[in-house]
Amino acid sequence: MKVQNKRDDHGLTERLDAVLDQFLAEKALVGTVLLVLRDGELHYARAAGYADREAGRRMREDAIFRFASLTKPIVTAAVMRLIEQDRLGLNDPIDAYLPAFRPRLPDGTVPVITIHHLLTHTAGLAYGFLQPSDGPYPTAGISDGLDAPGRGFSDNLARIAEIPLAYPPGTKWGYSVALDVLGAALERLTGEALPDLVRRLVTAPLAMHDTDFVCRDPARLAVAYGDAIPEPVRLGNTAVIPFGGASGIRVAPDRFADPGSFPSAGAGMLGTAENFARFLETIRTGGAPILQRDSVAQMTRSQIGDLPVDLRDPGWGFGYGWSVLNDPVAASAPHRAGTLQWGGVYGHSWFVDPALGLTVIGLTNTAVAGMTGRFPMAVRNAVYQAVIA
Repeated sequence: MKVQNKRDDHGLTERLDAVLDQFLAEKALVGTVLLVLRDGELHYARAAGYADREAGRRMREDAIFRFASLTKPIVTAAVMRLIEQDRLGLNDPIDAYLPAFRPRLPDGTVPVITIHHLLTHTAGLAYGFLQPSDGPYPTAGISDGLDAPGRGFSDNLARIAEIPLAYPPGTKWGYSVALDVLGAALERLTGEALPDLVRRLVTAPLAMHDTDFVCRDPARLAVAYGDAIPEPVRLGNTAVIPFGGASGIRVAPDRFADPGSFPSAGAGMLGTAENFARFLETIRTGGAPILQRDSVAQMTRSQIGDLPVDLRDPGWGFGYGWSVLNDPVAASAPHRAGTLQWGGVYGHSWFVDPALGLTVIGLTNTAVAGMTGRFPMAVRNAVYQAVIA
């Protein structure tokens, strides 16, 4: 990818080069691809570090990464397209499509879980990696969509449905396996495999040829690494990545290669930084050719009222596919209101600031340092320091 805009970037290149050089020199990251676009023009693009440290394979701008939660907004776009086609409704109960999926509240009652609840993570479901090792999801062996190669949808859905809901749907926000449940419903509704559906509705129309639930070119796949001292460790066939005080993120980096693995709508895709930039720019500019403007407007405003997003600072809400900044002052953030942001546990962070025309994507192969903490904060600060200079 070639930087098209050669005008003065107010020190953007120098600032971002310094950030990447620092984190690579500290061995906090193994490799990264960082893109910054302003009003659709590419202002910064750099691949740095290693795609495979042990083999000496340098990172390239067209490297393919395990997307993890970058999958969610792509699948969400497919959901919104089906809604436009009147094949699905936001208020539809999920058991209309998955009759056996009827998880109960602790008191034994079966509440209505809607498509809206699943899209906004307000369904009462959870993620195992956010629970202690003896929590209900790890104990039940529920896959977060990153592990358990060979497991199909029906097995995982049955395990999820057996666990009592954490709260009545719509009353709280809780990051969860909701998109995986929704992915299974999409297959039942359409009769298509989820990868075929997403390809038809989203990635093919946008020419995102490197983005899929399988790896399109294994030679370009970045090796997955996990945080460690003195340097990140190469992840084996199965691994647990420490994450806060919870049980850790259970991963099987090559689960996508097992045809028996359910296609995780929350974490299962792979792709390139350029492809994801193409998707985000489509959303920023109104959604054509995959979505109507009204659908994008729904996706890009908070849909959860005053419910706090417990993984974010105050001031953030949640739309369909990502968090949405409602109050920059409360969030102590340089972003403008309406900024979209999320990440991926394999080491990714991104944001779109529509008011400033900014799209910033930082993909790394280092979990979780590339997703949260010092690195994405340093990238964010460097970008805004240049933009407001």
